[in-house]
Amino acid sequence: MQNHPILVPLLLTLGAGLATGIGSAIAFLARRTNKRLLSFSLGLSGGVMIYVSLVELFHEAEIALSAEWGTRLGGVITVASFFAGILLIGLIDRLVPSFENPHEAHLIEEMDHRPRNPRLMRMGVMTALAIGIHNFPEGIATFTSAVDNLTLGVAIAAAIAIHNIPEGIAVSIPVYYATGDRAKAFRLSLLSGLAEPVGALLAYLVLMPFLSPTLMGCILAGVAGIMVFISIDELLPAAREYGEAHTSIYGVVTGMAVMAVSLLLLA
Repeated sequence: MQNHPILVPLLLTLGAGLATGIGSAIAFLARRTNKRLLSFSLGLSGGVMIYVSLVELFHEAEIALSAEWGTRLGGVITVASFFAGILLIGLIDRLVPSFENPHEAHLIEEMDHRPRNPRLMRMGVMTALAIGIHNFPEGIATFTSAVDNLTLGVAIAAAIAIHNIPEGIAVSIPVYYATGDRAKAFRLSLLSGLAEPVGALLAYLVLMPFLSPTLMGCILAGVAGIMVFISIDELLPAAREYGEAHTSIYGVVTGMAVMAVSLLLLA
């Protein structure tokens, strides 16, 4: 594990989480939804996360675990940890009611209609809670990746920050509908992103004291599984919901290419 301050991974995770506030601010300040930019950005985020997960994190985990347990058993543990990560985020995803899915596409133009429907406040709060539940393992993923490899941590934090922006919009719109209060909508949106630094702090307090090459390898493989699931289940479908399917795929390819070139230059 590289020797750099724990503060940097924590700050990266905090920044990624607070990007929900950027989404909320965009909802209030922008005049119209730039569907093409949102689709491309979500695709870009997915491309970065998929490439980093399958090419870097999984590979690093396999190297670490093979060194400890031998090539065959180390490979088995890596694969098991990868799918354990997918299972974890999949179970969390099942806890979120489908009618309050925080990853449903929302348009900024919705802010022009203000029915002041109090029932929508519950939807906004539940959406914020759902996003918080999703963001918790994302915070652990960002933090542990940055602790192991700061360069990868920065890339993952940036990708997660991009995908948190539409989530901020998803919280703000129903709360603003319900209350007409921009400040309240912004605060709730911002709070939904704070689950990420909370996840990072939990990882630091619970996992770091027991950190070993084996545990770190399992965590990295699990994080890879979590991010692949997020990309396939959330980012890419959300990008296509904005009606720019080809643009989102261009974003995926661009994200992979940028990540590949960056890792080659930094190798």
